Amino acid sequence: MIVQEMRLKKGWSQQQLADLSGLNVRTIQRIEQGQSASLESFKALGAAFDVDFSHLQEEAVRDIARSPEQTEVALAFSHVREVRRFYYGLIAYVVVMSGLVALNLMTTPKHIWFIYPLLGWGLGLTLRGLRVFDVLPWFGPEWERQQVEKKLGRRL
Repeated sequence: MIVQEMRLKKGWSQQQLADLSGLNVRTIQRIEQGQSASLESFKALGAAFDVDFSHLQEEAVRDIARSPEQTEVALAFSHVREVRRFYYGLIAYVVVMSGLVALNLMTTPKHIWFIYPLLGWGLGLTLRGLRVFDVLPWFGPEWERQQVEKKLGRRL
């Protein structure tokens, strides 16, 4: 999480940090999601941020034992990523469907077939949007917490 916070404070994108550090964008994404990183990755990030790499390692270890406030920050970042993915999906839907409508009307205007992918993909996108924006309570964070408590046999 410290890497993501430092990157955002600098105003860098993940791609910019990857370019500056010499790491792969996917590696940056994994580190920001809390996955472990190699010593070489910490050194490269330390050089990019102009900090001692051991500082990044210490912060990464501290992130494992987060305070409630840090957990809220992590959840907020996670939610924002989900919203961004939804909007990317929405943009892709509009672009692809526009192309399919045009293709259908130019090639076979008497047979309207674009309606099938429009409805199918649209339904899936709508359900995802309802979940992302917490309109549907099913399978949300509260449900997830309850399932974990049920599996553990105790309250969290």
